[in-house]
Amino acid sequence: MTKIKLCGLSSTQDIKAANRLTPDYIGFVFAEKSKRYISPKKASALKQQLDPSIKAVGVFVNEKIDTVAGLLLNSVIDIAQLHGGEDDGYIARLREMTGKPVIKAFIIRNAGDVEAAERSSADYILLDSGKGSGKPFDQSLLKAIKRPYFLAGGLSPENVAGAVQKLRPFAVDVSSGIETGGVKDIEKMTAFVGAVRKVDET
Repeated sequence: MTKIKLCGLSSTQDIKAANRLTPDYIGFVFAEKSKRYISPKKASALKQQLDPSIKAVGVFVNEKIDTVAGLLLNSVIDIAQLHGGEDDGYIARLREMTGKPVIKAFIIRNAGDVEAAERSSADYILLDSGKGSGKPFDQSLLKAIKRPYFLAGGLSPENVAGAVQKLRPFAVDVSSGIETGGVKDIEKMTAFVGAVRKVDET
């Protein structure tokens, strides 16, 4: 079964939709430059409304390690997702401080980027086309990858089934593909989750 992550949730309405759809993960974006940024205080309130069976992932870009660790230790999030220049030393220290899993994101432009992702010491790797670019990368670069990964970048209700059939990723991650006018769209969220689960049933 391909796992599902719905990222960039920021409202009670988003959480209610997630609770109904039961993805494996949801994401809160703590990168202040992102249009999907939410404050730790707001994320904490939303986490309390979230079905406990759904893991909350915090998305960070070059954040101070103490800030990330604090959110993990206070159960605002269950997993940290790192999108900046955080190296294996940062990952090891964060894991030491919290005992919680880490996802490291990699932008995939060529085969070397795939190799770098495979070498990462993170618990999970996420392969993306860019920071919220909404565009897919050349998925043929993933033919030789051996470790499980989160597939991100340009996924939508229309194309996710094809990507899952072709690549069989550990998980798929979507944000802009389930939005209309920059706001999460419940119909698109429902269609995305349904498309992934339909592939897994066949």
